[in-house]
Amino acid sequence: MDNLTFRYSVLLVEGLQITPQSSQLTFIFLLMAYVFAMVSNIGILIQISAEKSLHQPMYILFCHLPVSDIMGTTLLIPRLLKDLMTDPSERYITYVECVFQAFFTHLYGTTSNIILMIMAFDRYVAICNPLRYPTIMSNKMIVKLSAGAWGAAIVPVSILIGLSVRLSHCRSFIANHFCDNPSLFKLSCENTVINNVYGLTFTVVLLTSSLGWVLLTYLRIVMVCIKSKNKATNSKAIKTCSTHLAVYIIMQICGFVPIVLHRFPVYAETRKFGGVMFHIIPPGLNPIIYGLQSKEIRQRMLKMFINKS
Repeated sequence: MDNLTFRYSVLLVEGLQITPQSSQLTFIFLLMAYVFAMVSNIGILIQISAEKSLHQPMYILFCHLPVSDIMGTTLLIPRLLKDLMTDPSERYITYVECVFQAFFTHLYGTTSNIILMIMAFDRYVAICNPLRYPTIMSNKMIVKLSAGAWGAAIVPVSILIGLSVRLSHCRSFIANHFCDNPSLFKLSCENTVINNVYGLTFTVVLLTSSLGWVLLTYLRIVMVCIKSKNKATNSKAIKTCSTHLAVYIIMQICGFVPIVLHRFPVYAETRKFGGVMFHIIPPGLNPIIYGLQSKEIRQRMLKMFINKS
C-alpha cells in the first residue's frame, strides 16, 4: 500500500480492557470528572479575568495552568467516553486525528511542567527579592515568560511527533487507549532508534530541569525564611509555596506512573489507568488547591455566591 495513502487510513484503538458492566461505571466516573474539571478550570479563568484585584503576576501566570489542563482533559476524556460506548472492534481513529492527539498529549505534559517552573520563579522573586518584585515581574516580563512557556513546549514536542510522522507504516493497531508518540512510531517496521533516543532525552531533560529548578528555588526560599525574623512574612511564604508545591508534586506523581510503566508491557492495563489519571487528577485538583488556598479567589467566590443568593 502506498505510504501516503496509509498515513490517512483508519487505525484501530485498543482502548480500555474492561467488562461491559464496568464500562458503564467508568463512563459515569469519567464524565463527572470531566465536567467537574472543565467547570472548575473555566470558573477560575473567569474569576481571575473579571476581578481586577487578581490581575497580579502570580495569578496571570497561573491562568496558563487551567488552559493547559482544559487542553489535557479535553483531548482524551471525550474520545475515551465515546470508545467506552463503542464495540472494541469498531474503535477507529484516523491517522491525522491520532497525530493531533499525540501532539497535544505531549504538549499538555510539557507546558504543565514549564508553567510550574515559571510559577516557582515568580514565588522566588516575590519572597527573596520583594522590593524588586514589581520591577522584575513587569508586564513585559510576564508576556515573555508566557510566550516562552508555550514556545519552549511547542518546538521540542513538534520535533518529537515529526520524527514519528516521517516513518512509513506497516501496522494499523494502536495498543493503547489513546494516541501518544510511542503509539505512533510503533506503527512502523522501520528502525526507531532515533525516536527512542530523542524521546528518552527529551523526557529526561524536561524532568531533570523541572525538578532541579523547583528544588533550587525552594532551597533559596527556605534559606531566606530561616534568616528572616518576620513571622508574618514567613507564614505567607509557606502558604503560597505549599500551594504551588502541592500542585507540582501531584502532577509529577501522576506523570511518572505512565512513563515508568511504558517500559513494562506486563503492566499495560495499569499504565492505561495511570495515563487516564494524569488527565483527570491534576486538572481536577489544581483549581481546588489554588481556590482554597488563595484568599483573593476565596473572597471572589464567596462574593459571587452571596450575590446569587
